[in-house]
Amino acid sequence: MEKETLLKKYVNKIAEVQTREFLSVAEATVMFGISRDTIHRLIKCGIIKGVNFGVRLTRVKRSDLEDLFSAVEMPEEKEIIIEKPNFEVGNCYTISEISSKFHADPGTVTNLIKRNKIPTKKVGSFVYVPKNLIDKIFDGK
Repeated sequence: MEKETLLKKYVNKIAEVQTREFLSVAEATVMFGISRDTIHRLIKCGIIKGVNFGVRLTRVKRSDLEDLFSAVEMPEEKEIIIEKPNFEVGNCYTISEISSKFHADPGTVTNLIKRNKIPTKKVGSFVYVPKNLIDKIFDGK
């Protein structure tokens, strides 16, 4: 109820402020919902232009502030294609094959597989890892 009476009381003032080209810092804080310090910081950094006519008479251009709050187009995210691991015969290494081929300790290879979240398939006592994923890691890609 109090809000409505205040709006009715100041409706002409609000309409006038919205049509003016230059605003005081206090009017800009109310209109754009940012603090006085932020407006002064924007002026100091040169992001918006401010004109000082004396003590407490700083004016800013409304269009400069509106440009700050204009919509920003975000680039479209590319779809990430997750390739399924290929565990077919000939497309996998065992842990011992990886360690002999790349001259790495089997424990190091196991930790590398866990750290990079590479899928594995255990068949009997052998652990199979897709060749393409291991080659990417050891090639530095």
